[in-house]
Amino acid sequence: MVRFSLIIFILIIFFNGKSFSQRYPDHVVDSLVEAGIRETINQNYDGAKSTFKLLERNYPGNPLGKIFATSVYITEAFDYSTPYETDSIEYSISTAKNEAARLVDENDKNVWDWYSLALAEGFFSYFQALKDNWISAFSNGLNSINDFKECLKLDPDFYEAYTAIGTYMYWRSRKTQVFNWHPFFPDGEEDGIKYLKLAVDHASYTRYFALNSLVWIYIDQKKYVEAQKLAESALKKFPDNRQFKLELARSFEDSDPLKAIEIYSEVLNSYSKIKNLNRCNEIRLEHIIAQQYYKIGKYNEALKLCNEIFSVKNLTSFEKEKLDKRLERVRKLRDNLLRELSK
Repeated sequence: MVRFSLIIFILIIFFNGKSFSQRYPDHVVDSLVEAGIRETINQNYDGAKSTFKLLERNYPGNPLGKIFATSVYITEAFDYSTPYETDSIEYSISTAKNEAARLVDENDKNVWDWYSLALAEGFFSYFQALKDNWISAFSNGLNSINDFKECLKLDPDFYEAYTAIGTYMYWRSRKTQVFNWHPFFPDGEEDGIKYLKLAVDHASYTRYFALNSLVWIYIDQKKYVEAQKLAESALKKFPDNRQFKLELARSFEDSDPLKAIEIYSEVLNSYSKIKNLNRCNEIRLEHIIAQQYYKIGKYNEALKLCNEIFSVKNLTSFEKEKLDKRLERVRKLRDNLLRELSK
């Protein structure tokens, strides 16, 4: 969940354009970031890269260009299940972090410089997690949260900070429930949700991150109707976004598996239209769909998908490593299906 939350932190940054929400004070920077984020959420990754590279080139002293350009590479690799260019991405985000820290040192009253530092710390934490360097990931993650708290000290209505802090508060509390009686581990689930709701209503950059976090929180709490409403509201604005569709499908798994299968199949078909894509997403989604068929007793349909998965030949070393544990689960599912069908 830690790694997933950090990934989502990257994926769902967006401007909602409300008059009371914060905008970056330079209009050109504001418009470039807005355009690049729209392209990212619409999965036009090449366009988003070009936009953020333009921001980086025209504003070399502003770390946001590097930060958001890096976010596109991370998002694209996550969406397509392709290898991360870890060294170059880590170098870029480390450079941005140092630039933001220098700006904060020069003027610690600028909320946007603190925001840039918080973002850079968050992305750096994510890459440490990717390398299983959990001590560094945890320490940098805490630094990011503390930077966001500095934003709130300067401006209590800086709702971008509420998004990250709210997400952190909920999941920290959720994962330490056994200790919530202790004063060092207070129960922060309700406050985390409250912060996220404020961000959904008021944030500029992170409204859809807050919305996305709430979807997963409602799924965690088994409040599936609330999760569906939020996911559907996001899809009204971005109808082709695969991540929103995957969340919506997950919210239907327990209440309407056939609906979940329908949505998962839409995502599977969208990947099939992308040229030269590896087989990771195809196999992952076919397995998920097979599990839903198994759940409702449609064993033949589930078995067909399992057999299709094992008919895939010549997996690359990256695909084998990525799919190793999943293929073992597919094998177990197929064995169960064969037992059921032999009765």
